[in-house]
Amino acid sequence: MKVAVLTTSYPRYPGDAAGRFVADAVEHVRRRGVDVEVVGPQQFRGFGLTYGHGVLGNLRRRPWLALFAPALLESFVRAARSVDANILHAHWLPAGWVARRTGKPYVVQVWGTDVELARRAPALARLVLRGASIVIAASTALAESARRLGAADVRVIPSGVELPPEVGPEASPPEVLYAGRLSSEKGVLELVEATQGLNLVVAGDGPLRARVPGALGFVPHGDLQRLYARAAVVACPSRREGFGVACLEAMAHGRPVVATSVGGLRDLVVGGETGLVVPPRDPPALRAALERLLADEELRRRLGAAGRERARERFSWDVTTAALVKAYAEAANAIRP
Repeated sequence: MKVAVLTTSYPRYPGDAAGRFVADAVEHVRRRGVDVEVVGPQQFRGFGLTYGHGVLGNLRRRPWLALFAPALLESFVRAARSVDANILHAHWLPAGWVARRTGKPYVVQVWGTDVELARRAPALARLVLRGASIVIAASTALAESARRLGAADVRVIPSGVELPPEVGPEASPPEVLYAGRLSSEKGVLELVEATQGLNLVVAGDGPLRARVPGALGFVPHGDLQRLYARAAVVACPSRREGFGVACLEAMAHGRPVVATSVGGLRDLVVGGETGLVVPPRDPPALRAALERLLADEELRRRLGAAGRERARERFSWDVTTAALVKAYAEAANAIRP
């Protein structure tokens, strides 16, 4: 079986964080013996829309780049048509539109931001989703959104995670870690308010960086793993979240999580068993949960161990890659509507 992955974001060099989760999945599928070709910005013209802040971020900063969107899509379609593959795997709905234009069988994977935008153009989203042999969603919440937009065969296949061989020792004094984009939908301002006087470590960059004291900016993957390994608690205070990679990585490191009850975080965190769950946009509740964990080392250890086991059982690369390869095989043999 030959698969072509269509994506507007893919690492350009070792250590590049752009599209890393797509590249990780590709690598694990290849290890299963599947022939995978990537059609990314190195194979078509990006016109300044890809990379940097991502397509949407680049358009917000330079709206005139929208003039080049048709040319980008046409270049993307030509590149996708040129590959010899049994099935196309399109990441995000725009790439799904490209896949549909090729006339080849395809699966489309929704990630969150594309679903939010699809609500503004539901007819186009329905066209893409109904044309797919299978729709893949990283979380139950995204799957439900895809079904509301017209998807028929939807599979929940989360991103995978690599479990470190051992759980590292906590730093002293204990640290609260946030890892992710510094933007309003991530709840980072609520976190800043909730952690006044606490030892907060922030790894990430984004439009709100100036309002996040001491933010480290972009942190390379290896350094980020070391931050997880020493954290006492990891905070995931999102207002909305398609999946929650930072939350899953924290669990893999055996770290208890304080997460909001939104989107994909509901699949990851079991309140009182693998972490503590709080309402979104509620700094006092977030503060109380963080203080509870920081005051109770045994509770941190117990929740962290349960989260690590949940990550192993449900989100390891062995589990998620097997589900993805199975979906490819079924989609390649399906008759598209």
